Amino acid sequence: MNRLQSSSIAPMRLVDHVVEKLLTLVQSRGLRPGQRLPAERQLAEELQVSRTSVREAIQKLVSQGILCSRRGDGTYLQAHPTAEWLRGAMAPIAGLMDADPYYRYDVLETRHALETSTAWLAAQRATAQDKAHIERCFKVMLQYQQSGHAELAARADAQFHLAIAEASHNLVLVQVMHSLFTLVLSTVERNRHDMFRLSEPQTLQELTEQHENLMQAIVQGDAQRARACIGVHLEHVRATIVRLDEDRARRERSMRLPLDLVPPLLPDDAPD
Repeated sequence: MNRLQSSSIAPMRLVDHVVEKLLTLVQSRGLRPGQRLPAERQLAEELQVSRTSVREAIQKLVSQGILCSRRGDGTYLQAHPTAEWLRGAMAPIAGLMDADPYYRYDVLETRHALETSTAWLAAQRATAQDKAHIERCFKVMLQYQQSGHAELAARADAQFHLAIAEASHNLVLVQVMHSLFTLVLSTVERNRHDMFRLSEPQTLQELTEQHENLMQAIVQGDAQRARACIGVHLEHVRATIVRLDEDRARRERSMRLPLDLVPPLLPDDAPD
């Protein structure tokens, strides 16, 4: 009995796998609403599936309002109402993040709620292609870290977590995670800045090991360990940021101390 058969999660149908592949292709090419998708023949070749499977996947996405088929003219991407609503809902939260960085704790809680699920599902459902994509994202993140490109490393970090979400093959979770991308990226950048410039030198190595442990758990199909690994990782980030914020607040309080309460320095020639 394989993993999927022993799990309470039913195996995905072929059309759902093709739908996921098609959505990933659309996202990787940065297609915007109103732009046309490649022809069915080309899609079948790129996705390595039959034209019938491509046609069924397109029909399903058309029924969901994501794509629009125009007879004799091809298939077009149209704005998905749910996606637009989620992006609109994120806009004021992004503004709050700019005004008060402490909202990043709410983002970390949200990520914990979402990513414990995506990691658990990814470990059970990830295809060989999904696993290879997760490993590539991890290697890219390491390359940027080693070369000192902090902003690119933060973006690669977020892409690594999104690759895991995509491997969950849960369309709703994938859509929510992508809608949170900008918000998550801003918190990852801020967290990395604080943790790597204001914290101990071993912080980067610790986070790298946590990412690698998470990746290995998913590649090996260990759902319980994957869920535990993402929990350990996000809790470590939260605890480190809390400690750094407390240290910063303590320094700021000491700087506001009235001068008449600061003990005078003893002269150099003062007797012991």
